Amino acid sequence: MSSSTHFSDPSSFQQQSNGFVSWLESNPGVKVNPKIILADLRSTGAGRGVVARTNISEGEELFSIPRSLILAVQNSDLKSLLPQDVEALGPWLSLMLVMLYEYLRGEQSRWAPYFRVLPTNFDTLMFWSEAELNQLQASAIVGKIGKQGADESILESIAPIVKANPALFPPVNGLTSFDGDAGTATLLELAHTMGSLIMAYAFDIEKGEDDDDGEGDDDNESYMTDDEDEQLSKGMVPLADLLNADADRNNARLFQEEEFLVMKAIKPIQEGEEIFNDYGEIPRADLLRRYGYVTDNYGVYDVVELSLKDICQSAGLSNNDIESQPRLQLLEENDLLDDGYVIPRPTANATLETILPAELVVLLTTLTQSPEEFEQRRSKNKPPKPSMDANQAGLLYKTLQSKQAQYGTSLNEDINILTGLLPPNAPQALEGSARRHKMALQVRLGEKEVLRDVQTMLESLVANGSLKRSANGDDHDSRQSKSARV
Repeated sequence: MSSSTHFSDPSSFQQQSNGFVSWLESNPGVKVNPKIILADLRSTGAGRGVVARTNISEGEELFSIPRSLILAVQNSDLKSLLPQDVEALGPWLSLMLVMLYEYLRGEQSRWAPYFRVLPTNFDTLMFWSEAELNQLQASAIVGKIGKQGADESILESIAPIVKANPALFPPVNGLTSFDGDAGTATLLELAHTMGSLIMAYAFDIEKGEDDDDGEGDDDNESYMTDDEDEQLSKGMVPLADLLNADADRNNARLFQEEEFLVMKAIKPIQEGEEIFNDYGEIPRADLLRRYGYVTDNYGVYDVVELSLKDICQSAGLSNNDIESQPRLQLLEENDLLDDGYVIPRPTANATLETILPAELVVLLTTLTQSPEEFEQRRSKNKPPKPSMDANQAGLLYKTLQSKQAQYGTSLNEDINILTGLLPPNAPQALEGSARRHKMALQVRLGEKEVLRDVQTMLESLVANGSLKRSANGDDHDSRQSKSARV
């Protein structure tokens, strides 16, 4: 989808930026601090960004956007043009439908200048080919893209409304309608574009309360979810979403007031300095999935996720079917069983107690108990308390080794591959498949570093267990082996 498909504005990057700023400032209630400017940062691979013209004080307002200008369901005419309740679709799908409507209106849309500065091509994982996704190897993020589920939701909830109302949703690309295979494919592409914009740029909108809020929604694995009962409505906030994000240099935050959304400086900003929002403490894998880029500043938040299946296999279980595994049943009955367990990158002062989820340690303990110990717990319907000793450490160490082997390349091999992608004289900003390859390398490198660091932390516990087994003879080995089985 090209930005020139529906809008006659000149294609010049700077002209589009100027047109957006003029449109923004022409809307009643909008306030833009003259100390900031929308800048062309393509030379650094950052697209558009907001930069300080002069020094800005901490607490100073950068801009203020009235709630009436937010691209949201409540501000679009669509809600009164359809017989059904648009908001009943839920926060994601309702905003997606409204954005489709406003985009397809072209120049007639109130937000036409805004659409011109929004991206139409994405590096988010939703748009990666199978070969490109394979570069992520064993990263759990591949299972969180949710494209199939998104397709099903669009076809079930969005497509019937669009196809039944061609006057409101005029077909594009020379199509006579959105019916048929070609029409459906085009509609899916358009819907995924809107969904990706929502994922990357939309804010959760409070109902007129004085609350600050971050961008996006960390609880969603793909850009749709069935569990939307407690979710806030979503909206696209012009200018607020054009700020780039940086975990280290975050210097601004959006505050939600009764009638306005206000971006304020949260620390002094120097002349010429870029103004950054922050996505929160998210790993680079999620940064790539949701926003389509990777930066080393978020590397400190990298994690590795171990699946229940991987842990059970390392414990010698034939499968992780809860009904056939009494040990898993016990944890399930006590709400202590998860499909996956996230381990963060250890910091300099981290201990196993601070980085390992309690539920994971309980699982490890349950799987390594002797049959007698387990039956005692089972008879009382009481899972064990989380504690790490050589048994649990050994099982976790084995699981981490198994996970490491699933990636296909070692940490050192990936370092060499990445170095080859970025020789000394290479351009700083890669494009296309080379850019995606580099980002996949950065993600899987971070996860392998987590695996390595956690294994290092476990080695002393595992070694102590090995020394005890050696000292106590074969009988102890046999008991330990049995305790790892259900």
